[in-house]
Amino acid sequence: MRNMKIETEKGHEIVSRLILERISSGEWEPGAKLPSVVELSQQFGVGRSTLREALSALKATGWLDIRHGGGTFVKKVLPSENAQGSTLFQEANSILEILEVRKLLEAGTSSYAAERRTEEDLAKLQAILDKMEHALLLGDTVEGERADVEFHAAIAAASRNTLLIQLMESLTQRLSETIGKTRELWFYQEKSTAERLLDEHRSIYEAIKSRHASLANQLIGEHLTKVETVLKATIQNAKS
Repeated sequence: MRNMKIETEKGHEIVSRLILERISSGEWEPGAKLPSVVELSQQFGVGRSTLREALSALKATGWLDIRHGGGTFVKKVLPSENAQGSTLFQEANSILEILEVRKLLEAGTSSYAAERRTEEDLAKLQAILDKMEHALLLGDTVEGERADVEFHAAIAAASRNTLLIQLMESLTQRLSETIGKTRELWFYQEKSTAERLLDEHRSIYEAIKSRHASLANQLIGEHLTKVETVLKATIQNAKS
């Protein structure tokens, strides 16, 4: 099979399309194991980081199953490409509405948490950050998603405002259904995004720990605004 040299800033998108073509043509059937990252990088003429971005994107959209230490496999049940884009577009819009409300609510929970947090609250937040870091090291997106939700819920709990806590719990129940896909889409933008996301949560924790209410408010707002920006870009891509 001849190599295909790809020189483009959107290399991972082209590789994703070429992989989909092989799946659609039947060259890689449902359940089939793909060649190694090294082999695929050589076949497509791209670096390993570009190849991994393509594989991760196809995992997020339901085409591939990446098993850490076990290889990459075509999903046994494949999504409809058109249905996938439509579903993603609808989910992104739904998440954006939830994020708009969260930005308002978490401005309050973060400020009150900084003023009212206890040592027990700090210990819980630190434990969640440790879980996020562990999930990042293992590449465990499910655990990372769970820890992300727990972190924001723990901030609400530290606010000691029962109504705010209940409102956040209500939003979290809806958000947790799609936050995993949101995190994955965000991570594909660049390799360092996952680490930066963890650093943002650490900064929020430090602001709460130091009882700096206005800084905690600011950092939460900036964090959710970044998520919102990525989701809006995703919606535009789904439209085009």
